[in-house]
Amino acid sequence: MHILITEDDGQMREMLVRFLTGRGHEVEEASGGEQALARLAESPSDVLLTDVRMPEMGGVELTRRVKESHPGVAVVVMTAFGSVQTAVEAMRAGATDYLSKPFKMEEIELVLSRIEEERKLRRQVNHLQRQVEERFQFSNIIGQSPVMQLVFELIEQVAPTRSNVLISGASGTGKELVARAIHYNSARRTAPFIPINCSAIPEQLLESELFGHVKGAFTGAERDKKGIFEEAAGGTIFLDEIGDMEESLQVKLLRVIQEREVRRVGANQTVVVDFRVIAATHRDLEKEMAEGRFREDLFYRLGVITVALPPLAARREDIPLLARHFLAKHAGRNQRQMDKIEPEAMRLLLDYNWPGNVRELENVIERGVVLARGDALTPDVLPAKVTGSVGDRLGLGEISDLPMEELERRHILATLERHNWHRVKVAEILKIDRRTLYRKIKEYGFEPSPRGGAK
Repeated sequence: MHILITEDDGQMREMLVRFLTGRGHEVEEASGGEQALARLAESPSDVLLTDVRMPEMGGVELTRRVKESHPGVAVVVMTAFGSVQTAVEAMRAGATDYLSKPFKMEEIELVLSRIEEERKLRRQVNHLQRQVEERFQFSNIIGQSPVMQLVFELIEQVAPTRSNVLISGASGTGKELVARAIHYNSARRTAPFIPINCSAIPEQLLESELFGHVKGAFTGAERDKKGIFEEAAGGTIFLDEIGDMEESLQVKLLRVIQEREVRRVGANQTVVVDFRVIAATHRDLEKEMAEGRFREDLFYRLGVITVALPPLAARREDIPLLARHFLAKHAGRNQRQMDKIEPEAMRLLLDYNWPGNVRELENVIERGVVLARGDALTPDVLPAKVTGSVGDRLGLGEISDLPMEELERRHILATLERHNWHRVKVAEILKIDRRTLYRKIKEYGFEPSPRGGAK
């Protein structure tokens, strides 16, 4: 590390220089505060080691000025008076640590080791943060179709603002990916992004997850717990499948969004929190409002800006681009040398209607990478639903003429019938949680066939 020593006692300064240089550090000297500031302006150091009492400028004032102009420099204050108050003042001014004279040289090395370890951790965190930000740049959402270009433009406009955003689209279209892109391209990028699926958690537990609770608020509440609104302070909350939220909870959510304060379950006090909400749904919320299942006032609070994601079948020109992207991704993960998709395999991918959208396409490509024998994705490693007459086999007829809701209904029913109504297995195949599947069965009024089980 590069260390600058500011010490009025020349003998002490010389001893410190000799010791730290011998330990492999690059060391500079300054006889006082003004000279130390001048040296830092010329070549910033990693650590400033300063005495607390010096002529012209004391160590506490020097610490304050260094942290203002060079916040990345760690300051260690040395005091000969063993004064706790002096140490407290130095720490309040921004010092990283302090040493009470007389001290052993090994104590300095211990402090410096801690500083170096913290710097390494900070670099790792910053590196990971940059990786995350790069991963969720909106330019990394794959699509060259005109409709996706409009989505990209909207993300670019919306991301820097504080406005809430509502993302609509069928399952598998990439709603969470868009939500993350908005967050990581905003000023909130260094704060938390916390997703929660409103359909995957029972209502009585969802309130606690969102708003937190105090000890004893209900059976099993053995300690105070922050909700995601508090955990996401300064960041973004992603409420996935907001259309599945019960109305009683919608009322409480509306109050939190309006007032910007949270009351934990069982608490008397509220907590002011800064957050941004991005919500997503596969439902037609205007239809849900008309039928009394979704609050109009909450809809307008959430949907200040709306982003509509098209199904993959509506942007077929993006299929080759997406397929090659997923091929490279999963070939790398599985240590396979694959970089080609045979023309016939690509034709089959283009002809299929992708009821599961981009998520289903990635699943098919990953499966093909695992099963492939050579360096190319071939038709024989694609699933039967892609290579065969999918419409006839699932009883869909001409599926390109069906609305998405009817397509989903028939697809779920056909999958249930093929797997003898084994709900756990079907939920895994459809890549949805069991609660969502049970809700769909009830919503569409499905009944098991005579041979169907009751899983």
